[in-house]
Amino acid sequence: MTALLIVLGIIILLVFIVISLYNSLVRLRNNRENAFADIDVQLKQRYDLIPQLVETVKGYAKHEKETLARVIELRNQAVAATTIDGKIAAENQLSGVLSGLKVTLEAYPDLKANQNFLQLQEEMSDIENKLAAVRRFFNSATKELNNAVQTFPSNIIARMFGFRKAEMFDLGTERTTMEKAPTVDFN
Repeated sequence: MTALLIVLGIIILLVFIVISLYNSLVRLRNNRENAFADIDVQLKQRYDLIPQLVETVKGYAKHEKETLARVIELRNQAVAATTIDGKIAAENQLSGVLSGLKVTLEAYPDLKANQNFLQLQEEMSDIENKLAAVRRFFNSATKELNNAVQTFPSNIIARMFGFRKAEMFDLGTERTTMEKAPTVDFN
């Protein structure tokens, strides 16, 4: 009788451990999804500002239509992306083109002096800083989920219930550009 109670106690304990690990994995997955929702909020602001910035720039730099068209095209692709991985890829492309646009804009001193442009540029800079912060939070939530999915004993429960290692939000192809030291030239 006592052996049966001990076995029953062990089974109940194991069930509680499995439930606890499963619930922990669900919380971590939900934290990651919530963190990406925060990125979406910042991206929405970015998408709303880009057309304003482009219209301001168009007034001063009509011959840069190709670059501006590419920004709008990538913005539309980013808005249309439906999966987290798709949004990450689209955002990496858009960030690269926006960096190129910033370099192009440096060649137009009249544009930089325009009050509307300065205000939009300041807002874009603020949003980019907020995006960087929420991306760091997203990557932190992703790391916590990945740790739980890959470490023992939660990896067993993760495998049983279909939890997988999640993708980080990184610089992608832009990383090689970012790793180079900037060149400062006063000529």
